[in-house]
Amino acid sequence: MEQILRTLLILLLPILLVAAPPSKAVHEHYEQSLAPRLIPLLSEIIRFPTVAGAAKAWEDQKTWIMRQAKDLGFSTRDAGKILEVDLPSSTAEPGMAPVIGLLVHGDVQPVGTNWTIPPFEGVVKDGMVLGRGAADDKGPLIQALLAMKALKEAGPIRTSTIRLLIGSDEESANTDITDYLKLNQPPSYSLVLDSNFPVVVGEKAWNEIRVGSTRITVPTKEKPWTIEDLEAGLSPSIVPDRATIRLGCPEGEGPLMDLRRRLEKVRLDPGCRVTFEMGSDPVKAGAFLNITVTGKAAHGGMNLEGGRNALVALARLLAEELPPGGPDDLLAFARVAGSDLYGTGLGLVEADPLWGRCAVNVATLKPDRKGCPTLTINIRVTPKLFGPALEAHLRQVVADFAAPRKASFTVGGSYGDVPLAFDPQAPLIKRLMASYTRITGRSQKPAISGGGTYAKRMPHAIAFGMWFPGTPYPGHDVDEQISVADLHLGTHVLIEALFDLACGVPLKNAFNEGSPHVRPDSPRSSFTH
Repeated sequence: MEQILRTLLILLLPILLVAAPPSKAVHEHYEQSLAPRLIPLLSEIIRFPTVAGAAKAWEDQKTWIMRQAKDLGFSTRDAGKILEVDLPSSTAEPGMAPVIGLLVHGDVQPVGTNWTIPPFEGVVKDGMVLGRGAADDKGPLIQALLAMKALKEAGPIRTSTIRLLIGSDEESANTDITDYLKLNQPPSYSLVLDSNFPVVVGEKAWNEIRVGSTRITVPTKEKPWTIEDLEAGLSPSIVPDRATIRLGCPEGEGPLMDLRRRLEKVRLDPGCRVTFEMGSDPVKAGAFLNITVTGKAAHGGMNLEGGRNALVALARLLAEELPPGGPDDLLAFARVAGSDLYGTGLGLVEADPLWGRCAVNVATLKPDRKGCPTLTINIRVTPKLFGPALEAHLRQVVADFAAPRKASFTVGGSYGDVPLAFDPQAPLIKRLMASYTRITGRSQKPAISGGGTYAKRMPHAIAFGMWFPGTPYPGHDVDEQISVADLHLGTHVLIEALFDLACGVPLKNAFNEGSPHVRPDSPRSSFTH
């Protein structure tokens, strides 16, 4: 009987689609029945501290998601590092319908120390939801669940299956999608809900150069202090909001006091401030001076301009003030690399009419596994220069810098990423743009993003929201937050897009494959954010 009903449904599909409820009915159902659930659900999921290495938090969150999905009427499948949540087609036998993927990640960036609210409590204040993951990417996760629920309950016929894929290590090792594809077929095409509206037609390549130093610091008569500790930054994808150095002086407080007086006269970068702590060293003979520069964290790819780089500020503060050695060499190179946000100091000066310039984040300075201080610089590059050519260019820049200083540098890095590009005239992109415009009333150009997403690793995937242009992206920032109004508006945009794509004639050749603009599919990138 079930097979007969399905056959009748398929035969009647053209007529039923014409008579199907318009998208207005789905939007109204969301507003009346589901919108009140969005903020409580988001606040609750933020409370799982799913940073890298927190295996129990991920397992607890996965159990929570599966329980919520079941309550919403969806089926789930635990695929290891990926959790699937399915809303099946209503016109095809199981496994036979095209699959539209929605990709989000359930892990988050580390939080650091400068938060003014508890990062994992899901605070709601002044029309905002605050907490790590509110925007990146737990907000989109909840939006996707409720958009799917609206389509399920409002009754339009679904010609495609909608599959929400929730990743677990996007912000760290980035092995989830790669491992998933070893045993599972990708969706017919996917929307990655982890970037900007209206739709992202280009993602810059994610690269990093790591410069270490083995040169021993040798105090001088004029600078009789040693570097006891030096550390800055959390991760390559976050503008560092804190940089610290500890100087020790066996001669006592006098020389350090003179240094402090000089440093107090230095004008810091806008948005950064410095604090000093001075005293006698209880372990070693002499005195110490702790210097801490505080800036503002921001997403290194999507909101670089919104950050205030504490590491670069510390490097400028200490120019010509440290004795010769590895820390002084690395801070000097940080000053060069951080001369602006676009790579001028690294010789990356070309601008592309569509892609703009590179984005350079002087991100961390920490000891490596052998204890050697290592500077990590994250670079988001355009199609002008990437891969082995970029690596060769940067190695030469480091060599040219090191030679006159007699610096002893080791150089490593990651250069396997490639820029991601789509044809702006592709059918899927035009449909997504139209859905966005119908809901927002805004006619805007497709976006180019410095942030990398799952679109670089999942075949036939493109970033679509959920952040609206016009305001700085808060992902990776301290006090990460998103407005309640934008959460609801973004859900309506997603509902409109899914109604158009999943409740009509299935889309063919979504990306204009064969077009010269289409994404490079090989090598598959392993870098995001």
